[in-house]
Amino acid sequence: MSDIATNRKAHRDYHITEKIEAGIELRGTEVKSIRLGHVNLADAFARVERGQMWLHNCHIQAYEMASHVSHESRRKRRLLLHKKQIRKLQASNEQKGTSILGLRLYWKNGKVKVELGVGKGKNQRDQREDLKKRVQDREAERAMARFNK
Repeated sequence: MSDIATNRKAHRDYHITEKIEAGIELRGTEVKSIRLGHVNLADAFARVERGQMWLHNCHIQAYEMASHVSHESRRKRRLLLHKKQIRKLQASNEQKGTSILGLRLYWKNGKVKVELGVGKGKNQRDQREDLKKRVQDREAERAMARFNK
C-alpha cells in the first residue's frame, strides 16, 4: 500500500476518532492523473446524499495527454461502501461538530482506495497543546541521542 496523497491538515485541525477504507469510482483520465501524482486532498470531505457516500473537494488535475474528453477536476466522486457502513457514518456525521474527512489516497491491489476519518474539530487551545507536546518530544529525542553518543 503506497500513499498517493495525504491530508495533513486533517490531523492538525481534527481529533480523528474512527478510520474507514472505501473504494472510489474514477474515470480513466482520473486514474492516469493520479498515477502521475496530480491529486490534492487538502479540503476533501465526504457526505451522504440519497443513500450514497460522495467525496467532495478532492482535486484531481486534468490529464494533459487526454483526447478531447477529460474529467472535471473538482467533481464529486462516489465512494464504494456497504450500506451498513454508510448508515453508521451518516449517524456519526449527524452528531454536532463531527465531519467525515478524506485522510489519504493509496493503492491497494491495483485499485485506488480512500481512507475516511470521522473527526471532531479542534479548537485553538488544543492545537497549541499538540504543538507543545511535539516540541517536547523532539527535544527529548535529541537529548537521548546526545546521551547515547
